[in-house]
Amino acid sequence: MVNIRDVARRSGYSVATVSRVLTSHGYVATKTRAKIEAVMQELNYVPNAVAQDLSIGKTQNVGVVLPHTDHPYYTQLVHGITSAAFQAGYQITLLPSHYDLQTEADYLKRLRQKLFDALIFTSRATKRTKLASLQSWGRIVICDDPGNYPLNAVYPERQPGYLHALHWLLDRNCSKIGFLFSRPEDQSATTKATLAAFKTVFGSHVTPSFVRINVNTYADGYQVGQTLLAKQEIPNAIFSNGDHPSAGILQVFKDAHLPVPIIINQENQLAGRLMQLPTLDSHLTELGQKAFELAISDPDQPIQIPITTTFKLPSEHYG
Repeated sequence: MVNIRDVARRSGYSVATVSRVLTSHGYVATKTRAKIEAVMQELNYVPNAVAQDLSIGKTQNVGVVLPHTDHPYYTQLVHGITSAAFQAGYQITLLPSHYDLQTEADYLKRLRQKLFDALIFTSRATKRTKLASLQSWGRIVICDDPGNYPLNAVYPERQPGYLHALHWLLDRNCSKIGFLFSRPEDQSATTKATLAAFKTVFGSHVTPSFVRINVNTYADGYQVGQTLLAKQEIPNAIFSNGDHPSAGILQVFKDAHLPVPIIINQENQLAGRLMQLPTLDSHLTELGQKAFELAISDPDQPIQIPITTTFKLPSEHYG
């Protein structure tokens, strides 16, 4: 296999000069460049892309760590990241983690080995303290509130939207509210923020039997609805975590020919709009775009960008 040394030997120039032609970094005389390019064509030489990336210190590739693709939240967020990456001429590598610490640690090691220019954590199991201590390994961006840690972050500021939605329910005398979550409170900032907002508005904790964890899909929502009916524990309203679970809940009540509780959806997605559900919109496409922009920038200090979640009624979906 022909390598860069073969090109240098045949052309009569140094490896360093051939490298400058390949990377377009540094001055090379026009005649010299033409001769080296002619030799490369003669030898049918194809540069090693990995070696070139290492020589210039960039791969034009950003890794996006996501726990799964079962929930539309991640689909919408990744859409924002990939659309911004395309415009910037970057590639995106999706890195499934299933919230496994060792898997996330392996991705961080790849960042240290310069296989990615940056890592974006859409959600994570790795603690913020650990990520903060590894920033010398490469660019790390998280998509949740960094708190007091010096981490680059773009994240939903959920409380304003949650408080608005819960006050809206309070005005309608809805105090028995069911909640659907992907993860428990001790593992999820979203779950924690939602339950804290409930306590602020209603002055009490959520009824434990009205909280459901590990809900992500239509089938999960349908099962929750069946359980509520079987136990005859029917809430006034349901704070869903996505349009797929919302559709499952809705179908159970329709099948039983019972009035459907008020369902508050998440992320202003198409199915929720078609079901005419009020929704909490965290503007995930914008969030993903800004996360990518932060991943390829190089500020002196960590940048933290909150994006306010808004509460929308069905008539406002297209506003």
